[in-house]
Amino acid sequence: MTGEAGGGERPSFRAVFAVPEFRPLFGTYTLSTIGDELARVALTVLVYQRTDSPLLAAVTFGLSFLPWVVGGPVLATIADRFPRHRVLIVSDVVRAVLVGLMALPGLPLWALLALLLAVSLCAPPFESARSALMADVLDGERYAVASSLTNTSSQLAQVIGFVGAGALVGLLDPSAVLLLDAATFAVSAVWLSAGLQRRPAPAAPSDEPASVWRETAEGLRLIRGIPRLTAIIALLWPGVLFTNVAEGIAAPLTDDLGGAALQLGVLLAANPLGQTVGGLVVARFLGTERAGRMVPGLVVASLVPVLLAGLVALVAGPGRAAFVTVVVLLFVGGLGCSWLIPLNVAFVQAVPAEFRGRAFGVAVSGLYGVQGLGALGAGLAAERVPPAAVVAVAGGLGLVAVLPGLLGLVRTRPGVAGRHRAAGPSVS
Repeated sequence: MTGEAGGGERPSFRAVFAVPEFRPLFGTYTLSTIGDELARVALTVLVYQRTDSPLLAAVTFGLSFLPWVVGGPVLATIADRFPRHRVLIVSDVVRAVLVGLMALPGLPLWALLALLLAVSLCAPPFESARSALMADVLDGERYAVASSLTNTSSQLAQVIGFVGAGALVGLLDPSAVLLLDAATFAVSAVWLSAGLQRRPAPAAPSDEPASVWRETAEGLRLIRGIPRLTAIIALLWPGVLFTNVAEGIAAPLTDDLGGAALQLGVLLAANPLGQTVGGLVVARFLGTERAGRMVPGLVVASLVPVLLAGLVALVAGPGRAAFVTVVVLLFVGGLGCSWLIPLNVAFVQAVPAEFRGRAFGVAVSGLYGVQGLGALGAGLAAERVPPAAVVAVAGGLGLVAVLPGLLGLVRTRPGVAGRHRAAGPSVS
């Protein structure tokens, strides 16, 4: 991979899908995301129904993110230590088996949560290997378009999963929903096995014996040592933390607004649907450079609606009008979240190819980690104050928390800070 933009016209969606290995990477990711959201909502509703506790519901929703906090960077180094196609296939096979066990009838709640945690441990190596392999098979603007498509697909898959879960929870036993999730992982493993080339593990940058801890430290040092990467992380983590707080307390928030399981699915789907629409606009009509210049405005546009949604829910109380207004505001916030696409492109352009697995591991570990911690923090706060107040405070705090990252991103933009060249290829 050269990492250089393929100048001229922005590649079409058809040109990106014409790359054989992109199709299984894209399709399996979409399929598995739908299954994950089905299972996550089903378990969250189940726990909230059993316990009536916002905190325990938030713990269930956020539990799948927590392995990224405690072991994500270490587990992600697997993507650089073994052939990436093998990491993807094995991760999916293991998850299919574990989720299948979760579907066994009569399992106590603690066993379900323990299996959910075990399933989540497979996510760091899988996501790091998938992200690194995407950068291996696509370059320049084709990678930018593919990244936009993948992000858009992810959000659309969440919409389908959330809305589908809201409907299915009222019709099927949670075990049936979990079996659907297990099936998505099994299909994904077969598709990846058939569609990916067999590549060797990435070459090590030195002759020293391989060490998981050393490689993890290298990923952390790489990000800390390049101002451009540091700025991206300083914006990415707090931005995602505060724009996604409502997800962790969606069940009690929907309850306060007078909704049921179907309304819960709609509320959860609002932000991802906005990201889907925004991602399509970025992918099809905006180039990498133009989208990059719009990041500060998009970040603000992703957080202000969160603040307003919390205030509306707090002041208006239960009712259809309040619920619809909150959903619309969360959708608008999702449109603003399309800033994630140019930021992801800028990140991959700044990382040397042999470090991509561990660098993605650090970045995505923090990304999922803050979502898990945000869900837990929101659930804890919602035990004491109304969920709507938690959402409003999150939006306000988020606007303050992203300022350092935004300033750093502007200062390190090529052309503004010419002497701060990234260690990897960069065209942004």
